[in-house]
Amino acid sequence: MMIKLTLIAIILVGETFASEPRRGRGSSCDVAISSDTSRNGTITSPSYPSPYPAKTTCTYEFQGRGKERVQVVFQDFSLYIPNGNSKNCDNSDSLSIFIHIDGRIEKIDKFCGTNLPKPVMSNGPRLKLEFESFYTSRYSRGFKATYAFMENFGIKTGSQLSTYPCAFEFNSNESRDGHFSSPNYPGLYPRDTECHYFFNGNMSERIRLHFNYFDVEGVLPCEAVSASDYVEFSNYISRDRKFSRYCGQLKEFDVESDRHFFRVTFRSNDRLDGTGFNATYRFVVGKEGNSKKTTNNINSSTWEKGTCLLVLFCIISMTKITT
Repeated sequence: MMIKLTLIAIILVGETFASEPRRGRGSSCDVAISSDTSRNGTITSPSYPSPYPAKTTCTYEFQGRGKERVQVVFQDFSLYIPNGNSKNCDNSDSLSIFIHIDGRIEKIDKFCGTNLPKPVMSNGPRLKLEFESFYTSRYSRGFKATYAFMENFGIKTGSQLSTYPCAFEFNSNESRDGHFSSPNYPGLYPRDTECHYFFNGNMSERIRLHFNYFDVEGVLPCEAVSASDYVEFSNYISRDRKFSRYCGQLKEFDVESDRHFFRVTFRSNDRLDGTGFNATYRFVVGKEGNSKKTTNNINSSTWEKGTCLLVLFCIISMTKITT
């Protein structure tokens, strides 16, 4: 009788709690996907949507061609978290993301828990995902994601130009307003990437941009010496000194062109990432050269501080002269 009760207790405990972690590779579940044979499809954790096994490591290798990028969009994500703590994913079931850059493989992110990750994009034609499980639980079904090899960087508006690796054109005779975003938005933008957005209006028009969201890794003045990613604005194809480069986490702001042509350039380096930007554009009627640019809060704050210091200096100088 005691033996039967013990067996029942073991079964109940096994159904209620996740099994203890035991490191090591399980059965082979590695997947290699080439754009030559499959340009899009679905990947899942082992046994999905049933619980995945413990002590298992699976890799998902993507290999594209030329200018192709790999984008992975998650549909479902449910990994076991010991003690309910998924802050840093240490000793947790997880999915890691690796890119190939300058001849090395670098981890750019690691996901665990139950929050649905944002889309992931490679910086070139190759991408690697690694799923690692230490536990198993009947409440953790793993993950499901779609993948696609693409050349449009996940940018779905404008007309893509073949003369650049990443460039999109917006013409007022096709659409007078709309929206545009950084590559792979709202996921992390890919590293070592440059994308141009060209806006072409009629001679009597200028372009008005409103940035609803802005998170581009970097520090002012957003130059190479600070290893900053940035967004640059110009009334010309070349750089326009009227506009400073923008980076960091900024509140909503507006930018307006002086002419019927305007260029926006996004540039990321090979170091850190951000979620990029989301913006709207509108072609408005107005005389060239009379536009007004609304600066962001950081630049406005800097200007105000400088003005206050100048006024204070003048007051002190006048006091000394008087005395």
